[in-house]
Amino acid sequence: MIEQTIEVSGLRKRFGQTLALDGMTFTVAPGRVTGFVGPNGAGKSTTIRVILGLDTPDEGRALVGGNAYQNLFHPLRHVGALVDAGALQPSRTARNHLLWMARSQDLDHRRVDEVIELVGLTSAARRKAGGYSLGMRQRLGIAAAMLGDPPVLILDEPFNGMDPEGIIWVRHFLRSLAEQGRAVLVSSHLMSELQDMADQVVVVGRGRVLADASVDELLARASSDHVLLRTPEPAEAAIALEPAGGEVAVTDRGTLAVSGMGAQRVVEVLNRAAIGFSEVTTQRASLEDVYLQLTGGEAEFRAGSDGRVAR
Repeated sequence: MIEQTIEVSGLRKRFGQTLALDGMTFTVAPGRVTGFVGPNGAGKSTTIRVILGLDTPDEGRALVGGNAYQNLFHPLRHVGALVDAGALQPSRTARNHLLWMARSQDLDHRRVDEVIELVGLTSAARRKAGGYSLGMRQRLGIAAAMLGDPPVLILDEPFNGMDPEGIIWVRHFLRSLAEQGRAVLVSSHLMSELQDMADQVVVVGRGRVLADASVDELLARASSDHVLLRTPEPAEAAIALEPAGGEVAVTDRGTLAVSGMGAQRVVEVLNRAAIGFSEVTTQRASLEDVYLQLTGGEAEFRAGSDGRVAR
């Protein structure tokens, strides 16, 4: 398999008076899972549609392995995509749905049974897809994306409709694809899943990139330097820590927030003063915290304080 990259450069797109994309630029590298996140109306779906040749940008370009999607011969061998799990003929069986796709790309019919087994649908392969649950349709969509064994995968909300076992399976499956050297772009609102799975995150709002960095870098930027300290001797702990350079605030009974020194230094000072403690924890932001900080002013729709929807 030849490694390929998704390159999105300077995309601009208007729909009437609405500016959907405003210079969207980012790269999805092989061997990595890249999360693609932003509020509704941020331009995620339009960007994906441009990459897949479903929309034409007013400016800029989107390339897969250096080529526009429209120029790819047998595109499913280059890019696998899950955009709409409901985009199937409900009266067809899942296996026939995949056979139809395979024939359109000159793929061996044996590949159909391979991807059905890959996503865990073997026992339901000859059932009509219209009777599938949303989670099963998602698995079928992932099977379709994998038909051509592509080096690039694009998945829009792949966790939708999945039960906990399915969510865990998707997480590990996408990680395994990246470890094989594939470029994996995942659009999702489940920040907790992306935090555990993604290498890189592209945060967008109002058609432009707000942040493009590794998960670790984003978390480090947003994390405070506060250390949470639980101790049965809060007054004594404060007396010991403040001369050592710590700024101490009481947050709860027996709980202190210490800034100005790291957790290791806090432990050293407490041990030297023979002060007991039950917890010393560096306060770290979550990816959800980072997302909310970056997109706070970018949402197209938001709830007002009185419960009415503001726009």
